Amino acid sequence: MKLLIIGSGGREHAIAKKCVADPQVTRVFCAPGNPGMQQDGIELVAIAETDHQLLIEFAIEHQVAWTFVGPEVPLLNGIVDDFQAAGLQIFGPSKQAAMIEGSKAFAKEIMETNQIPTAAYRSFTDSLEAKAYIAEKGAPIVIKADGLAAGKGVVVATTVEEALDAVTAMLEQNRFGDSGAKVVVEDFLAGEEFSLLAFVKEDKVYPMVIAQDHKRAYDHDLGPNTGGMGAYSPVPQISQDIVDQAIREVLHPAAQGMIDRGTPFVGILYAGLIATDEGPKVIEFNARFGDPETQVVLNRLDSSLPAIISALLANQEPDIVWNDRASIGVVLAAEGYPEAYQTGSVVPTKAPKTAQLYYAGVADDDQNGLLSANGGRVMLVEVTASDLASAQTEVYRVIDRLSLDGLFYRRDIGDKALRLSREA
Repeated sequence: MKLLIIGSGGREHAIAKKCVADPQVTRVFCAPGNPGMQQDGIELVAIAETDHQLLIEFAIEHQVAWTFVGPEVPLLNGIVDDFQAAGLQIFGPSKQAAMIEGSKAFAKEIMETNQIPTAAYRSFTDSLEAKAYIAEKGAPIVIKADGLAAGKGVVVATTVEEALDAVTAMLEQNRFGDSGAKVVVEDFLAGEEFSLLAFVKEDKVYPMVIAQDHKRAYDHDLGPNTGGMGAYSPVPQISQDIVDQAIREVLHPAAQGMIDRGTPFVGILYAGLIATDEGPKVIEFNARFGDPETQVVLNRLDSSLPAIISALLANQEPDIVWNDRASIGVVLAAEGYPEAYQTGSVVPTKAPKTAQLYYAGVADDDQNGLLSANGGRVMLVEVTASDLASAQTEVYRVIDRLSLDGLFYRRDIGDKALRLSREA
C-alpha cells in the first residue's frame, strides 16, 4: 500500500512516520515535505500543497491507496472535493465542512445551533461597533480574527485598551488581511485548557487521548501567541469525567450538527477546550490534527494509523488502542519567532535513542550536508516514558545535549501538570 501525506511540518512528519512503521505500507510520499523527513524513510514530492491538479496526477500515476491532508489551507481550498471528483480516496473534510476551522463565526453558529457549550460572543466587521461592545463588556476579553491566521490571530486582552488595539490592528490596519476582515469578540473563560481530537466519519466519532498545548512563546505562559511551543499527553489535571462530558456534549453534537447542516464531517476533528467551573467549553474547532499535539498523541497510539484510516474510508469499524505511557514534545524555534526570525542556523540531526525528532522549518544546508533553519518553528524533540515526570526529565536532558545556536525553546513544558498533580 502506497500513501500520500500532504504538508511539510512536524505534524505531517509524525503522521508519515507512523505510516512508515506499518508493515502493510510499502511507500510513504509527502508533498512537499521537508528534508528532515527523509531520515525516516519518507519520500519527498516536490509539489506544493496548493497544486491540487499535480497532486492528483501524482496520486494516480503512483497508484496511491489514499491521501491524508495535514494542513488547513488545502482543506479550505477544496482539495478533498477535487480528489474525490477525480475518483481518488482521501481522508479529510470537504471545503464546506472545513469551514468549522476556516471561520470562527461559522463555528460559533454550529455551536449555538447545537447547544455546544462555548463562550458568549458577538461577530463584527465594523470597528466602532466592536469597540463599543468591548467598552460595554470590559476586560479580560478575547478578540479573534475570523479566518486563518497561523495560530496568531487570537488576543487574550487583559485590559480594554489592549482589546481596542487588537480590533484596530485587525479591522482598521488589516493585520491579517481577509482573515481579519471580521472579528469574533468573546467572553474570557477561566480554567485549564486541553485538546481533544477525534477520528470522525460523519456520525461515527472515535476520540483520541487528550493533550495540552503551550501557545505562548516563553516560560510561564508569557510572550506572544505562537503556533505552539510544546505539548504533552496525558493531562492528569483533567479528569476522565470532564473528557467524557466533552465527548458527549461537544464532539458528538458537532458531528451531528455538520450532518444536519448538509456538510457532514470526515477527517480529524480537533476541539480546543477549557475546563471551566460549569464544565468543558469550546475555545475553537480545527478541521485537522493539531501541531504540536500530533507529535505526542500519535506516540500513544498502539494501533496502526493506516489501518484506522483505511477502515474509516471503507465504512468499517476501526481497531483503536491507546497506551498508558506519557509523551512530551518541546518545540525548538528560531530566535525572534513568532515575529521576524533568523534563518540559517544549523539544525540538530542526531539525538539519543530515547528521543524522536520531528522536523518542520528546515532546509538542506548544501555547504555541510546538514539541515538549516528556514522557518519559525524549526523542529520538535519528543520523549515517551512511563510517566510525565520521567518524560520531562529525559526530553530536557536530550535538548541540553544538542547544539542550538540561533534556536530557543520553553523550559517548562509539562511543569503545570506535574505541579497540579503534586498538589492534588
